[in-house]
Amino acid sequence: MTRRVLVTGGAGYIGSVVVEQLMAAGVGVVVLDDLSRGHRGAIPPGVEFVHGGVGEAEPLRRVFAAGPFDAVVHLAAFALVAESVAHPALYFANNVTAARSLVDATIAARVPRFIFSSSCAVYGHPAVTPIREETPPAPINPYGETKRDLEALLTERARRDGLRSVSLRYFNAAGATERCGEDHDPESHLVPNVLGVALGRRPAVDVFGTDYSTPDGTAVRDYVHVADIADAHLRALDATVAGAAAVNLGTGTGYSVRDVVQAAEAVTGRRIATTPRPRRPGDPPVLVAAAGRAASLLGWRPRRSALREIVESAWRWHQAHPRGYTEQTPGG
Repeated sequence: MTRRVLVTGGAGYIGSVVVEQLMAAGVGVVVLDDLSRGHRGAIPPGVEFVHGGVGEAEPLRRVFAAGPFDAVVHLAAFALVAESVAHPALYFANNVTAARSLVDATIAARVPRFIFSSSCAVYGHPAVTPIREETPPAPINPYGETKRDLEALLTERARRDGLRSVSLRYFNAAGATERCGEDHDPESHLVPNVLGVALGRRPAVDVFGTDYSTPDGTAVRDYVHVADIADAHLRALDATVAGAAAVNLGTGTGYSVRDVVQAAEAVTGRRIATTPRPRRPGDPPVLVAAAGRAASLLGWRPRRSALREIVESAWRWHQAHPRGYTEQTPGG
């Protein structure tokens, strides 16, 4: 196992679980985060923390002066599709231009490996599912374009500078660990929004599209437990890669919006009201991963990603943290 790792975005939803697992594995961790989207309380006690963005010269200088590092795990990015459509320049500035500064600093510091938090958004509207990594990238929104562009940069820097990288194309991250869960503002993810209805925080969950060509008419997605996603990052640190590799993180099984609602009703014992809404522009009817490369390259298989287990873990976290990281119940 790699011994010292820089994690950007380690105060975020997925990043905090990556940090949690790295620490459990005995890895030395430094977190770089500007806290614009993350939470200081999500970072485990005892982790070295540098406040700053990945495109800021002084925080980068301080971070790499504290090295050496065996790897950089880059999760710091803006990740709201609708926001990216409304403010594309903001997304390219943060997710590509600033990230390029991080890649340059990584190479200058002679860090040999870079693990990148990518997304299935690079695929756009794929014609065939399950989606294989060989599917040509064809993103349909600026968010997906930024992920595609940084993957392309990593491919170039592998060829030019010898930086080995793994781009992990997440499908739908969901669920929680005991101490780390979803606390976004605004919240755009289905599982916490469904549980928000069960908790009485909202009257109903919006269902965008009820007339898709799917078994129940609602969109189908491949949900992966956040702890399984974090486990893939640890495995990617020691995977044998010669240059730049891209790997799907999915289960190969899709669940509809109605499946998620029904699972939440079963877990919480409460009725989840829904409100039908028109389809959102650009939403594919089905996104399900072909996960064979993750198994062969990383030795990774999802172990906690049954839908009920995902929802149960999220429900426990939200009950213990009724106001997210700003407040939690005793013992939470």
